[in-house]
Amino acid sequence: MSPAHRPASGGGPAPARTAATPITAALVRGAAALERTRHGLLPHRLPAAARAQCSDGQLAMAESQPSGVRLAFRTRATAVELDTLPTKRVHAGVPRPDGVYDLLVDGRLTAQGTARGGNTLVVDPADWSSELRPGPPATVRFTGLPGAAKDVEIWLPHDETTELVALRTDAPVEPLPDRGRPVWLHHGSSISQGSTAASPTGTWPAVAAALGGADLVNLGLGGSALLDPFTARALRDTPADLISLKVGVNVVNLDLMRRRAFGPAVHGFLDTVREGRPDVPLLVVSPILCPVHEDTPGPTALDAASLAAGRPAFRAAGDPREVPAGKLTLAVVREELARIVRERSADDPHLHHLDGLALYGPADGAALPLPDNLHPDAATHRLIGERFARHAFGAGGPFAAPHRPAG
Repeated sequence: MSPAHRPASGGGPAPARTAATPITAALVRGAAALERTRHGLLPHRLPAAARAQCSDGQLAMAESQPSGVRLAFRTRATAVELDTLPTKRVHAGVPRPDGVYDLLVDGRLTAQGTARGGNTLVVDPADWSSELRPGPPATVRFTGLPGAAKDVEIWLPHDETTELVALRTDAPVEPLPDRGRPVWLHHGSSISQGSTAASPTGTWPAVAAALGGADLVNLGLGGSALLDPFTARALRDTPADLISLKVGVNVVNLDLMRRRAFGPAVHGFLDTVREGRPDVPLLVVSPILCPVHEDTPGPTALDAASLAAGRPAFRAAGDPREVPAGKLTLAVVREELARIVRERSADDPHLHHLDGLALYGPADGAALPLPDNLHPDAATHRLIGERFARHAFGAGGPFAAPHRPAG
């Protein structure tokens, strides 16, 4: 769906007679916590207790990138301004587009914008060192909106850490009322977070949620879907009507564990989630096709030649001869996940399995290859989202209505 217009972002005259509305938790959806900073509020997708148990910089960056987080309110405003302080991550020498803000009116993508200021985190792929270059806050403006009462959502960039500084409108704002939609809590890797999607509502979970009529809470964590106990506890403690877990690819990417450890880790993760959500439909999704790792274990490495050419791509650095000794490939991971769900479902009728190859398989790899050998492009995000919605939310699917209220 194309937005009706792409408004100017930053600079230029401000709309007349705008008034500030305090940004509170009542206006923010999809975040686990809001941290008070000297600039405003920083949305987190992991709670403070989880963040305190891991000092990994990759996880800290991923969970603070607000995939699925949006401001949601009802208003008659025709002009909306949002001041933010973004932190943009770039690889040295490789340009990266600004993050996109999607504005939805009554559920329809109406406008898009970008924040052109902010901080820049420059990462050197040679040794993964980084330098933070401070910058000023920026303003994203949306004008020419219809004057009738309407539901407005501003989806924050899925790949850009974003501090919320100020919200201004030319008419009063009130929190969006509960529409009775089921809350869908999803956990996965960078693909679930939305890496290389065109905009926040274009990530495959956002596409699937829109088609399935669900309110998304996206706990996709780039590089960090690693069966961590603190993530399982976060899922356990988050109110949800529907839960899905897409796991396995990051475990292979990092060459994190062997087959002996993987199965018990998955069992432990599921046990923890079930402690708090024993009867919620729980869908375990195995990895989509990734040719470089189908039969070759990790770790995943950045290809130096592609980086020098300005088109970063990844390669598998493991040795297939080590698979019989227990190293993990995606083929092994899919086999293990299918077995675990099959065994557990005898005592857990609400536990389900979906083979990731049904979302993106060999035929799709030929027609829509992964641009960097690891992440799908924008068109493939939509394809995966549509297929997930059909499998999960469609007739006979594990997420098909009726749904119970979140609790």
